[in-house]
Amino acid sequence: MAAFIDYYQILGISKDADEKAIKKAYRKLARKYHPDLNAGDQEAEKKFKEVNEANEVLSNPENRKKYDKYGKDWEHADEIEKNRRAQQQYQSSSRRSGGGGDADFSDFFESMFGGQSSGGGGDNFGRRSPRFRGQDFRASLSLKLSEVYKTQKQTVMVNGKNLRFTIPAGIKDQQEIKIKGQGGPGVNGGPAGDLYIRFDVVNDTPFHREGDDLYQEVPLDLYTALLGGEITIDTMDGKVRLKVKPETDNGAKVKLTGKGFPKYKKEDTFGNLYLTYQVVLPKNLTEEEKELFRQLAKGAVQNTK
Repeated sequence: MAAFIDYYQILGISKDADEKAIKKAYRKLARKYHPDLNAGDQEAEKKFKEVNEANEVLSNPENRKKYDKYGKDWEHADEIEKNRRAQQQYQSSSRRSGGGGDADFSDFFESMFGGQSSGGGGDNFGRRSPRFRGQDFRASLSLKLSEVYKTQKQTVMVNGKNLRFTIPAGIKDQQEIKIKGQGGPGVNGGPAGDLYIRFDVVNDTPFHREGDDLYQEVPLDLYTALLGGEITIDTMDGKVRLKVKPETDNGAKVKLTGKGFPKYKKEDTFGNLYLTYQVVLPKNLTEEEKELFRQLAKGAVQNTK
């Protein structure tokens, strides 16, 4: 069985802490041990995983209640209660029928958690060792936005062994995926638990991501905005040349269909890229250039009369 982990101690809170205190402690420790602030620090990575696991249990009132009652076996709480009721019914029925209703109740729980039955009759109801599903494991993995633009493979260590798995392109920040059967081993021949991996996606690009769409502000010089022309911009998959219409307003928007982010598990399907032009005024003008602008200004005034 897994060793007992004191989630209250990990978060540095008392057992009567309220939800607000749990949230405050979690946020403080999550920032302290976050992989982005502790690159290459394996101890900090371990602490970060423990803090996340503790928060996931204690921030859920139902899970916290089970944890407080059953400790490391909290995930089996429903099965334990079910077997407890079944054993009580069995003992009650045995007493009424004159059977061995005084069987040692502790033997029943010993058998539940992997203890061996004593003596013969190992197939009797009260001494059969129930099968339990293994514990689910949870981990977090920090990736850059530029990395999740394409499908990739990553390796994580689980139970002392390296597990290599595929991360589909387009995965979102805080998204969680399940890898079946890669959690803790089952008890008494029960199935293994699952591994849940949550992704912290850090934006290392000039784009702002919303779902599968990308947004970016693009500087546009005054002359191109007035006269029109061509500009070259960077997208996630390379450079693109765009035609700019004459007299383009500051704040004008352009939509590039299919130049956004890949859609999760939808091969060759992408969101859109939305550009917003920010007209940049010229600086450090010469006297000659200033005079030209004065003439333009005079012409504009006369045209309005």
